[in-house]
Amino acid sequence: MAEESSDHNSIQNLKGVGPKSAASLNNLGIFTIPDAAFHLPFRYEDRSFITSISEANYQTPVLIEGEIMKSTVVFRGRRMLFSEIYDGTGRLTMRMFNFAMAQHKALEEGKMIRCFGTITPGPNGKQMIHPQYQVFEKEDSIEVEKNLTPIYPTTSGLQQNKLKKIIESSLEFCDKNNLLKEESENRQYSEYGNLLETLKFLHKPPVETNMSELIEGKHPAQQSLIKEELIAHMLCAGILKNELEGRKGPLMKDNSSYQATFLSSLPFNLTNAQKRVWEEIREDLIADVPMRRLLQGDVGSGKTLIGALAALHAKSNNWQTALLCPTEILAEQHFSSFKGWFENIGIKVCLLTGSTKSKERKLIIEDLEKGNIDILIGTHAIFQLGIKFHKLGLTIIDEQHRFGVHQRFSMLEKGGVNNQSPHQLIMTATPIPRTLAMTVYGSLETSIIDELPPGRNPVQTSSRPDSYRDRVIKRVEEVCLTGKRAYWVCTLIEDSDELEAQSAEELYKEISDSLPKLKVGLVHGRLKKDKKDSVIEKFRNGEIQLLVCTTVIEVGVDVPEATLMIIENPERLGLSQLHQLRGRVGRKANTDSHCLLLHKEPLSNLAEERIKTMESTNDGFEIAEKDLELRGAGDIYGLRQSGLMDLKIANPIRDSDLLIAAQNEALELGKNEKEFAKTLVERWIGNRVDYSDS
Repeated sequence: MAEESSDHNSIQNLKGVGPKSAASLNNLGIFTIPDAAFHLPFRYEDRSFITSISEANYQTPVLIEGEIMKSTVVFRGRRMLFSEIYDGTGRLTMRMFNFAMAQHKALEEGKMIRCFGTITPGPNGKQMIHPQYQVFEKEDSIEVEKNLTPIYPTTSGLQQNKLKKIIESSLEFCDKNNLLKEESENRQYSEYGNLLETLKFLHKPPVETNMSELIEGKHPAQQSLIKEELIAHMLCAGILKNELEGRKGPLMKDNSSYQATFLSSLPFNLTNAQKRVWEEIREDLIADVPMRRLLQGDVGSGKTLIGALAALHAKSNNWQTALLCPTEILAEQHFSSFKGWFENIGIKVCLLTGSTKSKERKLIIEDLEKGNIDILIGTHAIFQLGIKFHKLGLTIIDEQHRFGVHQRFSMLEKGGVNNQSPHQLIMTATPIPRTLAMTVYGSLETSIIDELPPGRNPVQTSSRPDSYRDRVIKRVEEVCLTGKRAYWVCTLIEDSDELEAQSAEELYKEISDSLPKLKVGLVHGRLKKDKKDSVIEKFRNGEIQLLVCTTVIEVGVDVPEATLMIIENPERLGLSQLHQLRGRVGRKANTDSHCLLLHKEPLSNLAEERIKTMESTNDGFEIAEKDLELRGAGDIYGLRQSGLMDLKIANPIRDSDLLIAAQNEALELGKNEKEFAKTLVERWIGNRVDYSDS
């Protein structure tokens, strides 16, 4: 971890934050108490007044309060919880599809409940589906909010209410300990006073604050922070670039002695885009300065093959390669591919993950240091101390957005000797909008594979409301009985992994009961690795025809025979993640594939726009731009849905008018106010996770 618990500012020093909560906070990039103060809301709700049920309008978010008249679990195709609420003016049904039995027990008849959500038409009149709610006794007096209610990006194991209390405590701590009050003479925080006062305002804006300005990121308090954050990222990119200046790259001037053999063994030819990109990378590798290149390519465009060519070139020049992946599934997928490609030509490839047995791990570490391993593929385990390479010349990082900027650069030290750094190739299937590249990737050259392999048909995407569920299930059966395979993705953004696993298990049971002719498998994040691997392998070889899964299959699962994907509750995901999920199908040449988005009704305007975008294009760059436009870079923390970059409040598309001014100010600060420039980088970026010492 970046911060030790003994540090005075460690997040664990806050009351109520134990190791488990700290781990969840770390997933949000929160390691210190000031980090928590900078974890800003991504939207606000007005819960300052109670609306009677009779006056509550449809399709409008409202706060209602009433008595629980009854609460029952019913089975109508799937398990649902219905709670009937009466406030003296009318009745409303609270309806939940995903719930724990403890929730059912807490919703006792006779207790009072306060709900905030959108009113929609239901079978018995007005209803709320999965609202935010609070249960209390009749004699209790519960005050309404006096400010706009902040809604924070969160993660598994960390509920909104708990996160709010942690942030409130962090602001009190900063106030008491005189933190975040310093100001540069050039830094103005408008009428909100110093930095801390500005943060306090944004965490709890008064009810009369212009909500439209806040939603659009145009409020003066936000604008001051947005500009500062953009400056910090630009300074960071410049600092990292300066750190590398003067370093030499590994000498790789010899042509690859393996390249011709490898390419001739493939059952296909490289696309023109792959040839162009490989030539750009090869030119970097034979130069005497360290390569720093970002390789972008849509799902299925053949980035891994380019990485393999780079690793072969390194081996031909007697250098080792490290390939880093964010998940074990993806690492195992790459290991399988590289081993299949290279085993017959005498190149040793090994896999190192958190699940590697200690005896095997010890042998790998010894062989790595002796130079007996040519290519090491692994997860965060490669960052750990004790992992030493004999002669590391190339690092390849896949799905780069899942690694912090300092993690990427920590790998440069693994092989950095005598003022020398390994070449680094960073690959991503999440297209980086061009407006983002200016902000963060100034230290990288960029290559783009803008062409899919011949014969790859675009995935046809359509959407249907949940009322079509029975017809969709029947259609899935028809497809699978023809010998094809399908995914059914269960998406649940809830407060715990337990609920997500429970929801997937309920869906698995529902589908299995509905389709007795099919062999159905289940994969979710709480399954043990051996069980997960076994199910995926059975799906891969056809023993399982339909895989019910969570978003754990977003990267690394490659089953060309899968031609149909159902994504349940797509309205809960961002465009970039929907596009990544869709990329699991359509991977076989000359085969039609389909993705169906099975959504709840009614859709919000935002969800409707996302779904229309998915239906209209397969272009990853267009989708990435639209995703950033609709959600903002600051929304990435909620279950890491997008991960484009670690921006907390700035959105380079929305805030493009500030980019040039921020860039100019970053240059000025870097020259004339180096101490304050360092403060900004530490403030906005410095406490992100770094596994180099873990």
